[in-house]
Amino acid sequence: MSSPSIPKGTRDFSPTEMARRNYIFDTIRSVFKLHGFLPIETPAMENLSTLMGKYGEEGDKLLFKILNSGNYLSDVNDEIYAGKEAGKMLKYISEKGLRYDLTVPFARYVVQHNNEITFPFKRYQIQPVWRADRPQKGRYREFYQCDVDVIGSNSLLYEVEMVSIAAEIFKKLGIGITILMNNRKILSGIAEVIGESSRITDITVAIDKLDKIGQDGVNKELAEKGLSTETIEKLQPILGLTGNSIEKLDQLSVILSMSETGLKGIAEMRTIFGFIEALKPEATVEIDLTLARGLNYYTGAIIEIKANNVQMGSISGGGRYDDLTGIFGLKGMSGIGISFGADRIYDVMNELKLFPATTEQATTVLLVNFGGNEELVSLKLLKKLHESGISAELYPEPQKMKKQFGYADNKKIPYTLIIGADEAASGIYQLKNMLTGEQEKISTEGIIGKLR
Repeated sequence: MSSPSIPKGTRDFSPTEMARRNYIFDTIRSVFKLHGFLPIETPAMENLSTLMGKYGEEGDKLLFKILNSGNYLSDVNDEIYAGKEAGKMLKYISEKGLRYDLTVPFARYVVQHNNEITFPFKRYQIQPVWRADRPQKGRYREFYQCDVDVIGSNSLLYEVEMVSIAAEIFKKLGIGITILMNNRKILSGIAEVIGESSRITDITVAIDKLDKIGQDGVNKELAEKGLSTETIEKLQPILGLTGNSIEKLDQLSVILSMSETGLKGIAEMRTIFGFIEALKPEATVEIDLTLARGLNYYTGAIIEIKANNVQMGSISGGGRYDDLTGIFGLKGMSGIGISFGADRIYDVMNELKLFPATTEQATTVLLVNFGGNEELVSLKLLKKLHESGISAELYPEPQKMKKQFGYADNKKIPYTLIIGADEAASGIYQLKNMLTGEQEKISTEGIIGKLR
């Protein structure tokens, strides 16, 4: 008999890993709630009509489709069946799929519950998503997203709130970060002033690689995409901008002076950075004109967050979108959102050894089991500890002390409580600190006061 296994691209999580992951989720959730965001959940599966066509042709291929119940081939005619073309057969055999992200289900939720929602609608969502991608290091077929969005307002105060949320979360987690920002309107303005408005995607895909391949590499890629030498020359002053964020915006104002769209983007970023300067979040926030994530999706500010001192891609990102719900017929619903990558955050914290030792501690005190009457006394005390909100457990059998202490050590339980015959009779027990080895005599009230 072959040993059991799990599907490629999925993972089991041990109690230690789950404790650490929950520490991340709880930290993120606490900051979301602090800012007035409300939780929602959407089903693991959505109708394919909701999902298909929302992520492009490549995204459609990565959707996990769910076969219809029963004899799902009964509606497929012989000609289509004989052709063995999955695309033509799909509409007959599958009506549902696993969600690919949390954004499209959120858009569907807003449209479906439009009359019940108070706008601006501030929601957060922490749930798994699935992609039929090729599994590799750092890329899984099942993974969690932690999304926070505001929809129904154009206010730039929400861009500032996203920056504040990110700074607060990573401060709580102990991760030093740099928050990079750009604006889709600025990128459009750059393409416009160099005379290549229709080539904005080619231009931004190339300049997005500036830190990896350098300015010469970017110029070479632009030439390979068919941009003229004259056009590439016009781009050089922009790629070479220096100074702090405000100084870069000042220089851009001159370069993009003939682009109404570009100037609007600059004005938006001046407002955002003015608020940021006043709030002084505990993170580095700077303009990055090469940042172009989600270009076809974002319409205003673009945000990407990187961990300092760690070789890792972005650990969070998002931006402003002007028509999230338009794909479902509800036009003009502007919003902004940011997503935190739980798996990458976990890897960063693991590498930097940032998880508190108490994260893995589920039980505060182990009651040593001596059997007989002492066991009964321990069981009654265990009930009192639980009623007082103290996590405690009684060893299940009257084994040797060494074995019971070993169990406490392996589970990182910080205290053991010894209740022998004398202790059971007097009501004064021995509390042992498993880290220092120190023991003290203590009453029931004393234990509750000390450990609660």
